[in-house]
Amino acid sequence: MSILSRRKMLAASAAGGVMTATAAAHAAVVFGNPDDPPQGAINTGGAFTDPGPQNPALANNLPSFENPPATDVGGMPVFWSSFNIAPKRVQNGGWARQVSSNAFPISTTIAGVNMRLNAGGVRELHWHQAAEWAVMTYGHARITTLDTEGRPFIADVKTGDLWYFPPGLPHSLQGLGPDGAEFVLAFDNGAAGEYNTLLVTEWIAHTPPEVLAKNFGVPVESFQHIPLAQRWIFQSDLPGSLAADQEAVATSAGSPPHPFIFRLSDMKPNKITASGTVQIADSTNFTVSKTVAAALVTVKPGGMREMHWHPNADEWQYYVSGQARMTVFDAGPSAVTADFRPGDIGYVVKNLGHYIENTGKTDLVFLEIFKTDRYEEVSLANWLALTPPTQVAATLNLDPAVIARFPKVRPEVVPT
Repeated sequence: MSILSRRKMLAASAAGGVMTATAAAHAAVVFGNPDDPPQGAINTGGAFTDPGPQNPALANNLPSFENPPATDVGGMPVFWSSFNIAPKRVQNGGWARQVSSNAFPISTTIAGVNMRLNAGGVRELHWHQAAEWAVMTYGHARITTLDTEGRPFIADVKTGDLWYFPPGLPHSLQGLGPDGAEFVLAFDNGAAGEYNTLLVTEWIAHTPPEVLAKNFGVPVESFQHIPLAQRWIFQSDLPGSLAADQEAVATSAGSPPHPFIFRLSDMKPNKITASGTVQIADSTNFTVSKTVAAALVTVKPGGMREMHWHPNADEWQYYVSGQARMTVFDAGPSAVTADFRPGDIGYVVKNLGHYIENTGKTDLVFLEIFKTDRYEEVSLANWLALTPPTQVAATLNLDPAVIARFPKVRPEVVPT
């Protein structure tokens, strides 16, 4: 059914009867959002032009901003951003770029960093005031950390794996062969970032040598060649075997009780439909991840992440592959649509309704990330299916036979 014919049906339903030919013709002229004034290019009668200055390279990637669906209404804070427009900081061991609330004001709960490490490239020893959650998007890396009981943890991660470091736990990252690694970090504070981390090089450089000598129990002269500036990302040799590194740091304190990594891409999906999958990692299966929950969603061409909302946290999205269109609904009413491509970031405030369509010809893959310990979701179709049908029919003027077809089990990705 076309959008136009659908809107005619909605107009007829609101009027309480079947439209006459005259009324139908009138509806075609004023077609748009059901609120006044009507919105959408279809209301212009074909004179929808923009003769002003243009940036086609940008505009062509955001068609829903240029020509929004007629059902969009009102406005809301911009919920689209992208690593593709974030400047890179480049050093000889790799690079990073970030999107925090400084550049993306709506994103108050999560800040994102996209980082690349060469083979042997090291993100120096450091720690954060926020928790660090990460997903590997390319290659291989070695991570190290130490928990608060003095128990070391070292592991190798590959594409599709996650790691999580609670606030304050020291750690390092190094790219492995053959081509290093690329990953996305999510901090559980929208104002956090890569450029305000606590670096071991800077603390050592700004501590009197005699204090260093006392602290480590070695002669003062031992520190005469320390770097006097931060290293941040630097090139080093490839490390030895994982087993050798683990043996080198073995201690009587033992190992942490739970791993700081999770093999997300290897897990059986929580939901599989004919149109896609959903894989969830939160504190129920990734035990150490107490402040960040996530879902990896795959939507096949023609499919859609169903109409839903999340009651316990804002949603920060990272688009891995494919093309998408998302509409976000708020009270008012407000409904705004944006388009997403690989490297883009979306953000949906807690409890706001939204859906995500695959608008491309390949699989759409994206991450939903939340500042919470548990993944929670409410499905619109599921809610209406499990509400007394007389109430739903009276509210939406629907045939009870139609309501009976609504899914009683949350579909996640539709059509199934």
